[in-house]
Amino acid sequence: MATLADVARRAGVSPATASRVINGSSKPVADELRERVLRAVADLRYVPNAHAQLLARPQRSVVGVVVHDVSDPYFAEVTRGLQRVATDRGRLVIICNSYRNPERELEYVEMLRGQQVAAIVLAGSGYHDADFTALLAEKLAAYEATGGRVAVIGRHEHPGDAVMPANEPGGRLLGAELCRLGHRRIGVIAGPRVLTTITDRLGGLRAALADGGVPLPDERIRYADFDRDGGARAAAELLDAVPGLTALVALNDSMAVGALTLLRSRGIRIPEEISVAGFDDMPVAADVTPALTTVRLPLVELGARAMTLALDPATDRRRVEVLPAALVRRASLGPAAG
Repeated sequence: MATLADVARRAGVSPATASRVINGSSKPVADELRERVLRAVADLRYVPNAHAQLLARPQRSVVGVVVHDVSDPYFAEVTRGLQRVATDRGRLVIICNSYRNPERELEYVEMLRGQQVAAIVLAGSGYHDADFTALLAEKLAAYEATGGRVAVIGRHEHPGDAVMPANEPGGRLLGAELCRLGHRRIGVIAGPRVLTTITDRLGGLRAALADGGVPLPDERIRYADFDRDGGARAAAELLDAVPGLTALVALNDSMAVGALTLLRSRGIRIPEEISVAGFDDMPVAADVTPALTTVRLPLVELGARAMTLALDPATDRRRVEVLPAALVRRASLGPAAG
């Protein structure tokens, strides 16, 4: 079977020139050279390598998406929006799960850059890690230099286009509601301390409680895995260490569901004895008992807007879109007990 080198040799051109002609590169090639290459292709019955053509083709058809864990309800919803836009644009999506491992995230970016995907979307939270952040920014800049596009969801130290969920304002909404209902002894179940998402949500909650004259000392905060089991463990620690809490706030709904389960196992009535609130408004939030008060973020729209930014033509300025948060009042949050 003839190779690209065979075609180049027969046409009397370099392999790079032969490749540009065969793969339809936008770089100009003289008509006479083009005819020689095409004649050599016909004479040798050369069949291009499909994979190599895909990488060389200027119209790239694949988009890489890096998430923490697509099985997490938050990222499942975001991914719905990402895929909806990608499908409408005729693009294939590759989902990469980093499982909140920064090293794996760097590896995925490098792999996607090597595959010359059309765009990379970082859909997980940023990290409070200066070395990682600098290295990630360097890899993304190298990828953009080849014509790739980058969009991020959330707060990342990357200068590209971004879609920002209103995490800090959402925390403020929840804090203001707790103050309105008379809660002064509040426990917080936070996710991993290293994530910027947690910093923003907790910062908004703290600010609203401070405005209402409600203290939130560090002893009432527990950092846990961003899942149901993490929420249950953190709720147990808070109840055992800080008696008299009237409310538990979990900074995502999965952890809030874990807290609800733990409270029921201890025979604690919700919200009569202690209230519970979450964050994100996952589909399960309306189905648990009691239904969960939470902060709603437009998760599907976050994904859709990020993919749109990634696939739209680049501009000479950074585009940042902030999508709003809303408080959803349900039965799990009531007036402070006593």
